[in-house]
Amino acid sequence: MIQIDNVSFSYDLGKTEVLRNISLDIPEKKVTSFIGPSGCGKSTLLRCLNRMNDLVETSRVTTGEILIMGQNINAKDVDAIELRKHIGMVFQKYNPFPKSIYDNVAYGLRIQGIKNKSILDEAVEKSLRGSALWDEVKDRLKDSALGLSGGQQQRLCIARTIAVQPKIILMDEPCSALDPIATAKVEELITELRTDYTIVIVTHSMQQASRISDHTAFFYLGELIEYDETDSIFQNPSKKRTEDYISGRFG
Repeated sequence: MIQIDNVSFSYDLGKTEVLRNISLDIPEKKVTSFIGPSGCGKSTLLRCLNRMNDLVETSRVTTGEILIMGQNINAKDVDAIELRKHIGMVFQKYNPFPKSIYDNVAYGLRIQGIKNKSILDEAVEKSLRGSALWDEVKDRLKDSALGLSGGQQQRLCIARTIAVQPKIILMDEPCSALDPIATAKVEELITELRTDYTIVIVTHSMQQASRISDHTAFFYLGELIEYDETDSIFQNPSKKRTEDYISGRFG
């Protein structure tokens, strides 16, 4: 689904290199985790996948290419806004709009020009069911989304993401602001969503990566140290730096 080939990335017009020669293939309809200490480049790489880094004027991919469904996403003829219609993103801090629960989920569809109420109603219900939130909010869809708990707000953001039916969902530490109970619900949801979506998640929690992901990539100082099936990474890593990190010797 995603092919990252020898990608280097820098800020400050090339002066600050954040990623160096990253290559990995991310399989379809699996959960892939990026782990590593703070500042290792994992969130930067995640934002390369939907060209969010384009919003930083001094940033650029300096070498290599990223192919999604076989298309080079940094080619001149690729529209970043169109690209993001196929690549949803869930952020570290849940960010519902100051609108009703219904309007939050329907927002992306309306932006695409969908106005038919029956289509919107069906999509909202389907997305809220898909995010395991429907039974909790079905009787208060017109209430403000800001009245939900933190865990509910994050699941609402996931519902808003899947409403537009992306192919890929990127998640940048989606549970870091949540309590353990809400985290468990989001992790359960991620496990269910993998049947329909390719999911890439950045996490500081190695326990989370081991619980929910099929593949794990370990980054250190802008380099990809090791990438393998999650069981192999955590039970039999091939690189000493990986073993040191997951055993808590550093990071």
